[in-house]
Amino acid sequence: MFLSFAAMKKVFTYSILAILVVLINMNFLMAQSSQIEKEDLRHWPKGTSPQEIGKRVAEHFIASPHANFGRPTPPKVITYPETCTWYGALTFAKETGDKKMQEQLALRFDPLFGKQDTLVPKPDHVDYAVFGSVPFELYIQTKDPRYLALGKNIADKQWAAPEGPRAKPESFEYYKKGLSWQTRMWIDDMFMITAVQTQAYRATSDTTYINRAAREMVVYLDSLQMPNGLFYHAPDVPFFWGRGNGWVAAGMAEILRSLPENHPRRARILEGYRKMMESLLKYQGKDGMWRQLIDHPESWPESSCTAMFTFAMITGVKNGWLEKKAYAKAARKGWLGLVSYVDANADLREVCEGTNKKNDLGYYMNRGRNTGDLHGQAPLLWCASALVR
Repeated sequence: MFLSFAAMKKVFTYSILAILVVLINMNFLMAQSSQIEKEDLRHWPKGTSPQEIGKRVAEHFIASPHANFGRPTPPKVITYPETCTWYGALTFAKETGDKKMQEQLALRFDPLFGKQDTLVPKPDHVDYAVFGSVPFELYIQTKDPRYLALGKNIADKQWAAPEGPRAKPESFEYYKKGLSWQTRMWIDDMFMITAVQTQAYRATSDTTYINRAAREMVVYLDSLQMPNGLFYHAPDVPFFWGRGNGWVAAGMAEILRSLPENHPRRARILEGYRKMMESLLKYQGKDGMWRQLIDHPESWPESSCTAMFTFAMITGVKNGWLEKKAYAKAARKGWLGLVSYVDANADLREVCEGTNKKNDLGYYMNRGRNTGDLHGQAPLLWCASALVR
């Protein structure tokens, strides 16, 4: 039986339409798959996974002597960048279930209970008191009471009456208001102060500590957050320095992980956090990086702030505080951009050197760029932990 020309034309037309429908569906599925891949925080190209990068960076830290801000001489006390890296390595070991790494990180601490106890910082400044985060984490993981006693002593001294040569007239005013006497109204403090108090709460379940951290965070937010959601390095220094803002972002992410849902200050902190994340989203480069000065695209891609912002976004997406479609994409871009700066020695490149505050644009634009600086190694480990968590 032969089909008429009209019938053949009709069959041909339907066939073409069917093929078009298939092609459209395939394109839709491919586009959808591509979008899902851009938002994927679980699957990574070979050599870029958080498990691989985190292990390399943590093992490099374990094998390294105590750092002294890049100087060849050993430090007088454990520095805050080492504290933050040690904490990051511990959380990575815990999240990946690496018992050997946990033991090695604990062994690194053992001399601080003995002949090297002078390396334990005196907790009379935010940069020293943050050290308490490490013994608290070791207590959480080992239940060794020595770590708890040391951590509590540090956390409690941060809220005790001001004492010693670092106590200034304003220290007593902050103390009277129920804040830490170490309050300075520098944005770095939004991590340095709140981190150890949050860790104290995680270790003890005593709400005194998380209440302290939340109160401090809200005072800083109310005092320092600008209308665009970002933060000047200090009230008298009108620059949105990358790592300074990174400390804020990481500090808020850390406290929100543990702040009870019904806490009276949670809504305010979450509001400040989301406002900051929304602003940061606009300033991320196509390469996934943020700049040394966030709102100066001509400044260089800086890896420590990129790691801190990426950590904050990963944590927000995974906990449901941020909308997944936009922020998971940014977090993935941030991580892949970041790991492209990790060299064969597991050292992160393009890390801004330690930076004081100064009301001078050139000062920030011309800061030294370090490789392997613990200011960058630390948040790189935080990111790896957050992605695995």
